[in-house]
Amino acid sequence: MSARYNLLYHIIIILSIAGLLLPGFSFAQNQPSTPPETLEGTKTIGEKILKDLPQALKEPWQEAMRVWGKMADIWSGWWNSYILPWLKSFWQNIKAPLIKEMERRKPIIEEEFEKEKKEIKEEIKIEASKTGKSLWDRFKELIR
Repeated sequence: MSARYNLLYHIIIILSIAGLLLPGFSFAQNQPSTPPETLEGTKTIGEKILKDLPQALKEPWQEAMRVWGKMADIWSGWWNSYILPWLKSFWQNIKAPLIKEMERRKPIIEEEFEKEKKEIKEEIKIEASKTGKSLWDRFKELIR
């Protein structure tokens, strides 16, 4: 496991150094960038960029995929070695008491649910008697 962390540490250091140095290389270019004079020059530059872009991105993308694959391997190894066994044992420890508590509270919850249903039905009857008209009567009035 130590070798993986050592590799990850080196990768992070290399990427950090590259991130600090690469922007400085843009100042080392000798060619001043001038905009094209004509529409044909713009088209030529655009075509060149579109032709070279996939090839230029291919190698960095492959390197990124290798790094991400290694990171995924490290993460899955860490997850499978430490987190998953802990979660399984935790679940096994709380599963039986949790089920027992759920079974104990089930009749209480059902009883409370029935009480709530009765209260709501009574409230509906009270509200309906206050207005004096049923829903059907109101519907008939809307049609007339």
